[in-house]
Amino acid sequence: MNPGAATEAIEIEVHLRADGGIRMEREVRLGLTAKPKELAPKYFYDERGSQLFEQITELAEYYPTRAEREILTERSAEIVAAAGEPRTLVELGSGSAAKTRHLLSAMRDAGCLATYVPVDISEQITRETAESLVEEYPGLAVRGLVCDFEHDLERIPSGGGRLVAFLGGTIGNLYPDARRDFLSRVAALLEPGDHILLGTDLVKESGRLEAAYNDSRGVTAEFNKNVLAVLNRELGGDFDLDGFEHVARYDRDADRMDIRLCSLLDQTVRLDGLDLTVRFAAGEEMRTEISAKFTRERLDDIYREAGLRPDGWFTDSAGDYALSLASV
Repeated sequence: MNPGAATEAIEIEVHLRADGGIRMEREVRLGLTAKPKELAPKYFYDERGSQLFEQITELAEYYPTRAEREILTERSAEIVAAAGEPRTLVELGSGSAAKTRHLLSAMRDAGCLATYVPVDISEQITRETAESLVEEYPGLAVRGLVCDFEHDLERIPSGGGRLVAFLGGTIGNLYPDARRDFLSRVAALLEPGDHILLGTDLVKESGRLEAAYNDSRGVTAEFNKNVLAVLNRELGGDFDLDGFEHVARYDRDADRMDIRLCSLLDQTVRLDGLDLTVRFAAGEEMRTEISAKFTRERLDDIYREAGLRPDGWFTDSAGDYALSLASV
C-alpha cells in the first residue's frame, strides 16, 4: 500500500476533555478523605506504570495475560463465527492492539473484515497502531477514537455487524454497580447483529490468585506504589514510597482480589496541588484496586441484569480465564 492510500484509510477523532486535571483532583481528594481511603486504579498508568504492567504480564505467577492470549491465538476463528462474522471490530482500551490482531486476522480470513475502531486515551499510540495495521491488513479502514471511554462510550460509531472487545479482565476493576451501569450502556449501544466480547478472570484456588498479585520479584509492589509517584508529580505530593507496603489478598466473600497500600508508620502527607494534608496511621490500608473473579453462571446473571444475552463462552486449556460473547 502506498503512503497516500494508507493515510486515506485512517481517520482519528480526538475527544480529550479539557477538565481531565480537574477530574483527577476531585477524584483524588474524595478518595484520600474517604474512610477507608481509596484511589482509582487508572492512575497507575503513566509511562512508568505502563512499563511495569508490561513486565507483570510476563511474570511466571501472572497467568491472565497468557491465558487470554492463548484463547485469542487458538479460538479467534470460533469467536468470529459465533459473532456472526462481524465487519467491524471495536476495541475499548486498544493500546497497541497486540492481542486483537488475532481477531483481525480471523475476520480477514473469514472475508468479513472492513473496519477497526481502536478506542484509547493515547493519541500517539492510536495513530502508530493505525498506521501499522493498514499496512498489515490491506483494505482495512481504521477509525480511531481518542477519548476516555469510561466517560465517552457513546461516541463509538454506530452500524450493525460490530464486535465490541473489552479485554484484559478490566471489567473486574469495577464495583458491581459500576459494572452493571457500564454493561447497560454497552447494551444500549448494540444493534441487532452486534456482540460484546468480554475478558474475565475466573474463580480459582486463592493461593494462585494471591501469588499472581504478589510476585516474587516485587514488580507488582512497585507498580502499586507507582500511583503515589503519580500523585507526587501531578498534584505536588510528598508521599514517601518507602513508607508504604504492597498488600494483595483474596476476598472470598466478594470473589475478588483486594489490592492496597499499607502505611508502615504514622505519617502525614501533603498535596500542595489540592491544598490537602492527609494523615495515615501505622497499619492503615488504602485500597488502590479490586480485581473481581467470575464463574460462568455469575457472569450470565450479570449479562442478563444489564440487558444482554450470553451466547458464547471460550476458555483457555486450563480453564483459568474466559472470553465470552453477549448480544442484545
